[in-house]
Amino acid sequence: MRPHTRRRRPTSSERRAGATRRRNTGSDLGARVLAAIPAIAFAIFIVAEGGLVFTLGMIALGLVCLHELFALYSHAHPSRLAGFLGLVGLSLAAHFGDQATVLGAFVASVPLVFGLCVAQRPRGGAAGIAVTMLGLSWVGIAMAHAILLRDLPHGDGIVIDVLVGTFIGDTGAYLGGRMIGTRRLAPTISPNKTWEGLIIGYLVGVAAVWFAGLYQDWLSGWHALILGAAVCAAAPVGDLFESYLKREAGTKDTGRLFGPHGGALDRLDAVLFTAVTGFYVWQALL
Repeated sequence: MRPHTRRRRPTSSERRAGATRRRNTGSDLGARVLAAIPAIAFAIFIVAEGGLVFTLGMIALGLVCLHELFALYSHAHPSRLAGFLGLVGLSLAAHFGDQATVLGAFVASVPLVFGLCVAQRPRGGAAGIAVTMLGLSWVGIAMAHAILLRDLPHGDGIVIDVLVGTFIGDTGAYLGGRMIGTRRLAPTISPNKTWEGLIIGYLVGVAAVWFAGLYQDWLSGWHALILGAAVCAAAPVGDLFESYLKREAGTKDTGRLFGPHGGALDRLDAVLFTAVTGFYVWQALL
């Protein structure tokens, strides 16, 4: 017979620490919600308008993201002009053309980046070209695919579904990780992320997309589950990708656009992956 062992009661300091963490979780979540309200209003407006309004909104967000990325790696002397021109070109190519047009615009951006990086010598060089092209392949391509997605049949609803899965999944991962997370997901990249948070966020995000699909009679339940599964798998990869870049650069946040919750890249890191994923999944499901 196994001897009875008394469960150790938490000490007063441990109880205070737990209470403090719960209070901080609640207050931090409230701050996140308040910071998200104007962003949600902006997103609903440009998604509902579509067309050139949506394209201009993507260009504005993309320029802010590129500005933050180039500031993060300013020591590499990227060409801001080449990055900004390239992003505008990719976005307009998506608005007025198709995937082939976007590919052509991206290919054309390579000599543009090379020429403008050479023009700013002795600064820049290979490092400047690399960071500038990183911005175009990461931010520029994502913005172009968001525009392509909006232009697909029922694109307005699918864009909303992608955003719902991305942000509700992120909130689920944040709360789940804070409450029960113990196993670190990627301690060298983002120490606060846990496997428990990842799983909870994934399940919550997929369920959110499926639930949103209930109000869209053109989106079947299976298609909603497939879209949600793909989007919620891509979201944490985008989050970790940006965390890796920030850790390499030795900074916590990329900017202050969203106050204490960081810059545009901090808020859109997952969307830069899920917008691309959502486009190809929905295109395949049509």
